Amino acid sequence: MTGEYPYLYHHGDFPDAGYDGIIEPGMVICVESYIGEQGGSQGIKLEQQVLITETGIEVSSNFPFEESLLN
Repeated sequence: MTGEYPYLYHHGDFPDAGYDGIIEPGMVICVESYIGEQGGSQGIKLEQQVLITETGIEVSSNFPFEESLLN
């Protein structure tokens, strides 16, 4: 599921590569965050699948993050 359109970039990268469209109820979006030291060789990508609803979102991912790796 990686690399699919539309890309919703981090706010700082939006002017060069952001999606200027509409996110509508019924869409499923993968929210990814890469966490690592800038210029470092290691990091972790955290990912959640979310369904856009009329009132917000529903998180579809049901596997918890490994707590020991988050601290």
